[in-house]
Amino acid sequence: MVQTLQKQNSSVKILIVDDETRVANFIRKGLREAGYTADVANSAEEGDVRMAESDYDLVLLDWLLPDKPGVELCRQWRKKNLRLPVIMVTCRDATQDVISALDSGVDDYIVKPFTFGELLARMRAILRRSTTLSESQPLTLDDLALDPSRRTVFRGETRIHLSEREYSLLEYLLRNAGQTVSKKEILENVWGIHHEISSNLVEVFINRLRTKLDSGSKRALIHTLRGVGYLIKLLDE
Repeated sequence: MVQTLQKQNSSVKILIVDDETRVANFIRKGLREAGYTADVANSAEEGDVRMAESDYDLVLLDWLLPDKPGVELCRQWRKKNLRLPVIMVTCRDATQDVISALDSGVDDYIVKPFTFGELLARMRAILRRSTTLSESQPLTLDDLALDPSRRTVFRGETRIHLSEREYSLLEYLLRNAGQTVSKKEILENVWGIHHEISSNLVEVFINRLRTKLDSGSKRALIHTLRGVGYLIKLLDE
């Protein structure tokens, strides 16, 4: 069970912005033992540079940094439309401090000293919420738009009516847009079938979907790579 969780966490990248080297290294060590990938920045400037150079899933941000308060750094990120979750990790425990941090765009607030178990639990909760939000965002490709919250599909101004299975297949393709997915991967993720079947089930549904999506449009979106799989992408003309 522990190994499974560590494997799941390994794809999650955390940035720790804290000028207290001992604390930052303690947190990084604990996160790595829990299976996360973790980097440390010791100032607001270094944190900003790291954010520009790499994709992170969550930030643990100290308030008291040597060059700029953490709340100001968070506010700066939000103005740049950086939406990743931020947890303020600080010794400041006044109610007004918590309010100020939340108003700056911080998602959660934990006061030092804390138990590492509590920190991990807060991280898991925020990452779950973040995943749920991202999964509800519209998926678009060219003039195709799929809205998971309303379960609607449009190609331009035209609404496309799909069966439940066709919808699930299109959503899976769009979540992997630009990547080739095999028949086996489609069967596992759309049908829940974990073994090869001899029928042309996937091909039939791909063709149905392609017909509905491309009707009235000159730009094909779903492409077959024979012997490899399927790809949804707007090919260069």
